[in-house]
Amino acid sequence: MERTYIRDMVPGTACRISGFVDTIRQMRWGAFVVLKDITGKVQVTFGKDQFPEIVDVTTHSVITVEGTLTLNPSVKMGGKEVIPDTLCIDSLAEALPIADDSEIDSKMDYRWIDLRRDQNQLMMKVQTTLTAAMREYLLSQNFIEIHTPKLIGAASESGSDVFEVKYFDTKAYLAQSPQFYKQMAMASGLERIFETGPVFRAEKSYTNKHATEFTGFDLEFSYIDSMYDVMKMEENLLRYAFSKVKEAHGEEIVRLFGEEYEVIVPETPFPVIKLADLYRELEERYGYSVPEELHGDLTTDAERLCARFSKEKYGHEFLFVTDYDAKERAFYHMRDDAGVPQGYDLIWRGVEITTGAQREHRYEVLKRQAEEKGLARDVEFYLEFFRYGCPPHGGFGLGIDRLTMLFLGLSIKEAEFLFRGPNRLTP
Repeated sequence: MERTYIRDMVPGTACRISGFVDTIRQMRWGAFVVLKDITGKVQVTFGKDQFPEIVDVTTHSVITVEGTLTLNPSVKMGGKEVIPDTLCIDSLAEALPIADDSEIDSKMDYRWIDLRRDQNQLMMKVQTTLTAAMREYLLSQNFIEIHTPKLIGAASESGSDVFEVKYFDTKAYLAQSPQFYKQMAMASGLERIFETGPVFRAEKSYTNKHATEFTGFDLEFSYIDSMYDVMKMEENLLRYAFSKVKEAHGEEIVRLFGEEYEVIVPETPFPVIKLADLYRELEERYGYSVPEELHGDLTTDAERLCARFSKEKYGHEFLFVTDYDAKERAFYHMRDDAGVPQGYDLIWRGVEITTGAQREHRYEVLKRQAEEKGLARDVEFYLEFFRYGCPPHGGFGLGIDRLTMLFLGLSIKEAEFLFRGPNRLTP
């Protein structure tokens, strides 16, 4: 008999189900077992006369049962109960080294056990739906999926915060970003591309939103008129993806994480504000101010206040912030005639989830901006992409783990399948 997922069982029908023992209640005459697979849970009622080995079964053991699903109004789990004909104990579990309320680092030591929790399995489903929906939307918009190298010969973007690795008789670096290769794809005439893949940042950051390795979702597309085309693409992408997450998991997110994490499908267009105007609003509304020399970039505290400000002023969870100082933006961001970078940050729930921009595609201008930041020699290979014709283009990157974290109110350690940070390389 083929295995049946618990959610697919039909009352009155024989089935074969397998999973972890979620709970077990031993009785004198037998045992009540709640069996769990990735699709749900069901009660299996064992009699000791027929299944004496049930006394050896422990929580988190893996078993396979053949039997019939019946309807029993006295059973709390939707009135569904399996009466077994056979029992196979696939794997007996020892006493667990962690519990639901263990410290986070202890949970990370035994992540494969921690991932069995209902909340974590839902988290992985949310992440799957989110990524699949973004891919689906972009494919409908004529995007092509590419896969760029993560071993590179020159430090990407800034020359700092990269991991150096031995590469035969020379050295290489782990890519901070697929940015340069996304733009190479534009120079290749691919026009619209996206990628999902690992990103590496050698930053000794110990916040709840930073990791040394995370999953990025990046896209780039050609023949744009301004950064507003990029912003429109992003807001439409997120609206589509959020609607899919809400449809698939909305009720379960509220049940397991609370009403404050109800999925709100954002209305478009998203509100937009210039950085200088944002600082003025934050000071007038909340008394928040920073020294003038910090006004060219968004501080972490100002970022957090954006959640409150955007809801109060615009009734919206998202906020585009534009007009950053050129010294705070990457050299490849296009600038207008006044020298203002044509890029933005997107803030959601008080956290920056995206930096996007129209890129500079004109070789001489791009070379000059790289020289201003002392990077011209470091990015010689990248500058070559623009010497032989390149269309106007732009794009952005999203952190899949950071989005997941914000969906469910987690830390970045909890939102990744396996977290990597300055003090974490295992399991």
